[in-house]
Amino acid sequence: MWTDWLSVMERGGPVMWPLLALSVLAVTLVLERGWFFASINRGSHWSRATEAAKACRERNTPKARQVLEGQSGVYAPLLRDVLDEPASDAALAEAVESQRHRLERFMPTLSTIITAAPMLGILGTVLGIIDSFELLGQQTTGADPRQVGAGIAEALISTAAGLVVALLILLPYNVLRAQADRTLGRIEALVASVREGGGLS
Repeated sequence: MWTDWLSVMERGGPVMWPLLALSVLAVTLVLERGWFFASINRGSHWSRATEAAKACRERNTPKARQVLEGQSGVYAPLLRDVLDEPASDAALAEAVESQRHRLERFMPTLSTIITAAPMLGILGTVLGIIDSFELLGQQTTGADPRQVGAGIAEALISTAAGLVVALLILLPYNVLRAQADRTLGRIEALVASVREGGGLS
């Protein structure tokens, strides 16, 4: 099996190795982001945050602080920071934006990989076709059909590999994108609760 895989990599040409590197990087980032969102959106974190938000709406700051005590994740630290400072509209908006970078971390990288993988595949296609045409254009008795076929195979394999990498990452990326938007929406709802409670300053 290892020999077959290595044979496919060699037949696909030089772009197969960058594609392999991109796929390994993408899988690593997907796993990291998946673990991140699974940990911050655990039921206990969100239930405690909603309980604290309810206390904020009732203007019961001590209860909100008590509920948030010892909690980690995204929601509890955000609410603690908001409760520790006068909650003007500007401060609340800044609190939301401060979490956006954390939620969207590595997402641009995954988006770039989805775009770059097919482009690398097309580059491999071009290189393979160039090799085939160079063999056909040689001023000899005739090009070896096996060598011409190897160039065509390189073109097709690299194209397929680029598309496979992009398609395999596209679904997890969309799921992670949805998780980031959902979490950001929850954060905005929590901040709105503080605003509804009059800022609790």
